[in-house]
Amino acid sequence: MGLETLFAPQRVAVVGATEREGSVGRAVVENLLATFDGETVPVNPNAESVLGRETVPDLASAGDVDLAVVVVPPSVAIDVVEQAGEVGVENVVVITAGFGETGSEGASRERELRDVAEAYDLNLVGPNSLGVIATGVGMNATFGPDMALDGSISFMSQSGAFVTAVLDWANDRGIGFRDVVSLGNKAVLDERDFVRAWGDDPETDVILGYLEGVEEGRAFVDAAREVTDDTPIVLVKSGRTEAGAHAAASHTGTIAGSEAAYEAGLEQAGVLRAENVQELFDSAEALAGQPLPEGDGVAVVTNAGGPGVMATDAVGDAGLSLASFTQETLDGLAEELPETANRYNPVDVIGDADVERFAAAIDTVLGDPNVDACCIVSCPVAVLTFEDLAEVVVEKQAEHGKPVAVCFMGGDSARDAMGTVNEAGIPAYFDPARAIRSLDALREYRDVSQRTYDPPAEYDDVDREAAREILVDAADRGETRLGVEAMDLLSEYGIPTPEGSVVDTPEDAEEVAESIGGDVVMKIVSPDILHKSDIGGVRVGVPDEEVAATYDDLVQRARTYQPDAHILGVQVQEQLDLDEGVETIVGVNRDPQFGPLVLFGLGGIFVEVLEDTTVRVAPLSEREASEMIDDVQAAPLLRGARGRDPVDESAVVDTIGRLSQLATDFPAILELDVNPLVATDDGAAAVDVRLTIDPDEL
Repeated sequence: MGLETLFAPQRVAVVGATEREGSVGRAVVENLLATFDGETVPVNPNAESVLGRETVPDLASAGDVDLAVVVVPPSVAIDVVEQAGEVGVENVVVITAGFGETGSEGASRERELRDVAEAYDLNLVGPNSLGVIATGVGMNATFGPDMALDGSISFMSQSGAFVTAVLDWANDRGIGFRDVVSLGNKAVLDERDFVRAWGDDPETDVILGYLEGVEEGRAFVDAAREVTDDTPIVLVKSGRTEAGAHAAASHTGTIAGSEAAYEAGLEQAGVLRAENVQELFDSAEALAGQPLPEGDGVAVVTNAGGPGVMATDAVGDAGLSLASFTQETLDGLAEELPETANRYNPVDVIGDADVERFAAAIDTVLGDPNVDACCIVSCPVAVLTFEDLAEVVVEKQAEHGKPVAVCFMGGDSARDAMGTVNEAGIPAYFDPARAIRSLDALREYRDVSQRTYDPPAEYDDVDREAAREILVDAADRGETRLGVEAMDLLSEYGIPTPEGSVVDTPEDAEEVAESIGGDVVMKIVSPDILHKSDIGGVRVGVPDEEVAATYDDLVQRARTYQPDAHILGVQVQEQLDLDEGVETIVGVNRDPQFGPLVLFGLGGIFVEVLEDTTVRVAPLSEREASEMIDDVQAAPLLRGARGRDPVDESAVVDTIGRLSQLATDFPAILELDVNPLVATDDGAAAVDVRLTIDPDEL
């Protein structure tokens, strides 16, 4: 069922409406009566009227209702929602708290609420929600103190208090909204539903959100990815730190996923990430009102050298660049500006510039084909008013059609001027860095809108059943942690491994070494000893004549280190020439919200020291796997830095993709590290593996 009637109802029933001062039921009715274009129906079996409106005893007596707002106690709320389903109400907002955020009893109550809503296919917002606002029909179905101004931003928040704070702040700034939703506990409708609905809404130009967690991470990535082609999404995600994640869980019952998972998932979805509320709305104002830049070149025009330098520094910190002016532009600026002015970027028209000089400089700069966006910075001077400059900025931006951000560095003297440019969709700030950041948001979204998304890579030559058998056999032995004994698992998914096998006698070790030929690597194999090097459980470059003795020594060391360890034997493996390759790591970690995350980076002994890694949410396309190589700082090392031969990147990409499919195919794999994956100029090979499994998922 779509959400059209949720945001455009004709009749809204408030179940729990009352005239009692200070009550939620009164506040919701008052808000609706103040601005709602449709009819408000108070529902209260114990009152004849509420605030001058005749009441009905229940929803069955309310007639056709598009939306029911529930503010009764939690013990009654479930019955009310069931009645809503029985009488054909499509949309329900449960403001009532006392559900999943309150403990096990509340969580049980929330499950019951969800079951009822799903049985009747209800669009249910909440519980524990502030409510819903839809400015298109003047609906304020919340108990907050403020109605939103009209606008083209749709906003969702997992915190109701955050909504009230944002509305108060936005009203003061003149920022308007299309729809506002307090998500509450997200028992039924969650961020995916609203992203899809607003992505289909031609009146929504930008989607904003404050989230403490995402219920179905991969599904959200897929939903958002479909929307961000045409509609920008900007989110603030709290719970980034360990303490913050714990606070989020206690606040709304949400288990916050790892920060790496959110960073990767949102980036893959094309969602822009804001670090704070100010950045969230700075981005929104620019995205809602300005065109996207064709390139990254920014011009700065100012009447003050210092603030111009500040703007220039901000360009360097962003993904933008200072535009290089054409000779025609430089010549034009030389004619328009005094000799003491600076005609190079950043352009300083100097402090005695009147509005005509400022206008000429802005016009010339915006006309330069190398300029894709412009930041105009002005300090108060006696010969120029901010209001006059604002009118010029509006005129020139409309004339040239390029994105512009303004910095009026004043207080009350700048207020009216900011209003003038804001009305034209041009963002204005006191801080030059914020102006540049808003232009950078346009650049970020331009890149997102131009992306090409490919389907996940699928490898037909994998043997799922053989891989499953390896995992099931390990689970049957009571093993949840596997090491090199699981190398065959990689082979079944087409990942090259050095020649070798696991043996349980010195004689078998000699036989395998002889078949390999040359020096070998030998490793103790035990699910109870994962860090083999720490106990001397790995020997490199073992010649044929020392294989049997090395086998005995490795087993003895393991038994001395951990007498109760289950020793499966020793792996005898072909020795690769590591000097001819680059040691990388490809790993998988299963996140509670996003599922399997794939990690790639510099491997071997450096992985924990340098932490040069990047993460993506599986399953991955070949393009996404290739981008992971681009992301790491060690990419030049893989591509032939310092005279080395470049590695076979296609082999690395292939391994990343195959591990992504392996982790996607088997939810039982909780963690998996291939470290090192040795990449050479003619391929890549997995030298070592560790993984943790959940037998219950097999």
